[in-house]
Amino acid sequence: MAQLSMTSRRSHDVADFPVPTGREEVWRFAPRAALKPLFEDAGSHGRLSLSTVLSDGAVLREISSEEARARVASAPVDRISALAAKHTQRSWLLEVPAGATHPEPIILDLTGSSREVVWGQTLIEVGRDARATVVVKHSGSAIYGGNVSAVVQDGGSLELVLVQNWDADAVHAGHFATRVGRDASLRTVIVTLGGEAVRLVQTIDYAGPGGRVDARGLYFAGSGQRFEHRSFVDHREPHCASNVVFKGALQGHGARSVWVGDVLIQPSAIGTQTYEINRNLLLDDGPRADSIPNLEILTGDVISAGHASATGRFDEEQLFYLMSRGITEEQARRLVVLGFFADVLDSIGVPMIRSELMRAVEAELGYEDLET
Repeated sequence: MAQLSMTSRRSHDVADFPVPTGREEVWRFAPRAALKPLFEDAGSHGRLSLSTVLSDGAVLREISSEEARARVASAPVDRISALAAKHTQRSWLLEVPAGATHPEPIILDLTGSSREVVWGQTLIEVGRDARATVVVKHSGSAIYGGNVSAVVQDGGSLELVLVQNWDADAVHAGHFATRVGRDASLRTVIVTLGGEAVRLVQTIDYAGPGGRVDARGLYFAGSGQRFEHRSFVDHREPHCASNVVFKGALQGHGARSVWVGDVLIQPSAIGTQTYEINRNLLLDDGPRADSIPNLEILTGDVISAGHASATGRFDEEQLFYLMSRGITEEQARRLVVLGFFADVLDSIGVPMIRSELMRAVEAELGYEDLET
């Protein structure tokens, strides 16, 4: 049985999380040199600017650190997320009232303007039997310790897209905490394309039976970029389901990605269905991808449970096949990469955001001038 790399410790007390040395399992892959400013217990006057697209009925307001602490989906899981909770004086809270339906996406666009340490928290709450789609974007330049929390009450449904398209010098680390209630559903899509270093830890918790979570991720690391994504699915309630799918492409010298997926099925979680998978595509000889799925099952009464991981090079046979049909090499490479990401991109239910992300992936490939 694999030992889960994600510790069970969750706390708002920074003292519970010493400065990492790199020998800890949860920090051994992290770009600690880039993250060093975020290990320091010091406040900041900086703040990301916010622009929004809100639908009628949704409420966005600022709340105190005390209220945020009481309403987050989960307590912090590491030093950076604990510091973000401590030093964010005013957090953003987006509330979708019970029974409301918001077919158009609600967009929160957070932008940094300088490379300074910034702390922040964004909370999203979807009321009982409510439906909403929310997009949270991060861009610009900053050294950002930022948490995102999403709570879906009983019978509610939320699609949440979290985009990291930072400038090349930006650093971002934080906790993406999610919790779903009885018979509620949550789909999350994490997209990481920009920044010098990005490290996100997602936790998935259930507050009642019948909850369903589909957690997907897409990342594209270029030369010198280091992206780390960790997920911890804690199945405590019966008859819940989780599906975790992360895909990454890497190209260029020093490009690095880390994915660690932990799933824990507690003795009380009978009737669980869970699966997690990670796929990485290396586009040249420069990158490195680490992929570590872990699954711990503490009950024999599960419907299904599994995990898979694979990392491979660009398939030259696919490239040859397309070129033999008259497609140029550039177009063929573009088609193969977009096809690799297709199931993650297609899972995004917002056509505007899906098209925007496809263009961003093409820009990473250097093919933004090609016809789609």
